Amino acid sequence: MTPKHVLDGYRVLDITQYLAGPAATNLMVQMGAEVIKLEIGPHGEPVRTFPFCRDGRSGYFIQQNRGKKSLCLDPKTPEGLAIIKRLLEHCDVFIENFAPGVIGRLGLDWDVVREINPNIIMCSISAFGQAGPLAAHPGFDYIAQAYAAVTDLIGEPDRAPALPMLAFGDVGTGVHALTAIGYALLDRERNGAGGQWLDISLLDTYFHHHEVSVQAWSASSGKIVPHRSGAHHYAVGPSGIFKAKEGHLMILALLHQWPILCRAMGREDLIADAKFVDNDARMVNRTEMIALIEAWLQTLPSDAAALALLEKARIPCAPILSVPQAMAHPHMIERRTVREIEDRLLGKFQIPGMPLRFSKYEVDENIQAPLLGEHNGEILQRFLGYAPDRVRELEQRKILFSKPV
Repeated sequence: MTPKHVLDGYRVLDITQYLAGPAATNLMVQMGAEVIKLEIGPHGEPVRTFPFCRDGRSGYFIQQNRGKKSLCLDPKTPEGLAIIKRLLEHCDVFIENFAPGVIGRLGLDWDVVREINPNIIMCSISAFGQAGPLAAHPGFDYIAQAYAAVTDLIGEPDRAPALPMLAFGDVGTGVHALTAIGYALLDRERNGAGGQWLDISLLDTYFHHHEVSVQAWSASSGKIVPHRSGAHHYAVGPSGIFKAKEGHLMILALLHQWPILCRAMGREDLIADAKFVDNDARMVNRTEMIALIEAWLQTLPSDAAALALLEKARIPCAPILSVPQAMAHPHMIERRTVREIEDRLLGKFQIPGMPLRFSKYEVDENIQAPLLGEHNGEILQRFLGYAPDRVRELEQRKILFSKPV
């Protein structure tokens, strides 16, 4: 039988919430995995009603949970815990993102899980990791970002640091978790190595994103101190956001691109100018360099004309698009970077597309986000042999929970 996608045939028990964990399993379900979303009753995933919600249906929840099967139970009851343990026997991956120690207090730490299923891959996602001085601290994306020396680098140098309005840490950590899970499965299949426990943290993910700052400070013995520098990079340039005729443009004409930019500006005299001859000189004279480039941009008839000239010279550049502008861009639409879905309750709306592309497989576009406990009966009958009457009895006793349309 031809697989539907690369993870077709793998089963995931997902007891994650909010974003980092659901982001990982969101990618996994689109890659063909069967994902059982284990929700804690009676209310289930906290983001089911957050932040944009209509008629009890959240677009935030839908975006991260399409295609998953919802099993809602109380894991603190003996019956609820027993259901989880029996399901672990049928799964390849168990993923959780509670604070360290919580999953153990539920009775599902790694020693227990591997005893139940020696071949399972267990992935624990947390803010600071499973060990270390910060491990027990509660944390979300921005908290780990602050500890990772990322927040300090965002914003204007003479003002307070700023927040990025994207979940770089949560989504990035989800992708890191997916990577680790994928290679742990490969190790299991290729080497017969059995299961293992993966410790993935937002802090590690954020720190991994430092491309200049860490090694620059260390290798310079502290002479280079990374700092926020507003619209322009503090270490290389020209690299940043420039005021043009009508708005702002992103231009990265760094390193070997500087002479090309000078020719495009009609200022070949700047190529050998001692103030701009190399990157170090340009950083010392950054304010004057920025002023020269912005003065030239503002002599052009429009921002579109400036982009056309820069693009012709093969200088990396871009307009600063708003969210609506990016969503309407022909390139985004053609590549399905933004895609329209139709939810059975919320209707049609757009979400980000699948970023992982495979030449052999297409993503199933017809998947739906589950209702709370929608698949209680299906999962328990299929894997544990529960009769419909027993499922109803467990719901009546508040071991299982569901919320019909």
